[in-house]
Amino acid sequence: MTNIERKKHIFFIDDELEVREAVTETLQQSDYEVSHFANGAGCLEELYSKKCDLLITDLKMPEMDGIDLLIEVKRLAPWIPVLVITGYGDIPTAVRAVKAGAKDFIEKPLNRESFLSKISTILSESASEPLLINVPLTKSERKILKMVIDGKSNKEIAVLLHRSIRTVEVHRARLMHKLKADNLVELVKRAVTIGLIELPVKKKRGDSTGKNDGKL
Repeated sequence: MTNIERKKHIFFIDDELEVREAVTETLQQSDYEVSHFANGAGCLEELYSKKCDLLITDLKMPEMDGIDLLIEVKRLAPWIPVLVITGYGDIPTAVRAVKAGAKDFIEKPLNRESFLSKISTILSESASEPLLINVPLTKSERKILKMVIDGKSNKEIAVLLHRSIRTVEVHRARLMHKLKADNLVELVKRAVTIGLIELPVKKKRGDSTGKNDGKL
């Protein structure tokens, strides 16, 4: 699109068909594009091919529950904000979800106005944050990213992954493009900023556990 702003795309996950249909209709009436899923597995598969501006998931679902899905989403695409829907009595679990990376949670039964207001707030906050990446990294790209940051050369990575050097070079070039990095330093900074990697905590001198026991 050029002069027309792209509709925000929301992923909605709930194992109850009636809920999915009702929420999807509400969101579409508010001019959002919606993809809805009966389970987390289907959602994760679509993350590789569809743009997602906000992911909304129910907390209690069979097989993969909301927290398990949240953990996977934050591993694959940590920049995507996640809103958790919880029933009364699940609040402690919902708080755990927020601590695990969820942007916020909202209680059932959903009130239309407060639900839409919460969505609008989250999307506005996300829009104000610098967008460093909007396409999930593949499993191979994540492996190579970690190895590159560990200081391994393309040849060493190729040997470890049983790939050709050319294949590693292609993956590395895609990493640089996705993270909008022109060099290794920028690659590391951007990967840390959006949560794709964590820098090791520097241990204090004289403390082999990394804990501060009061000694200098």
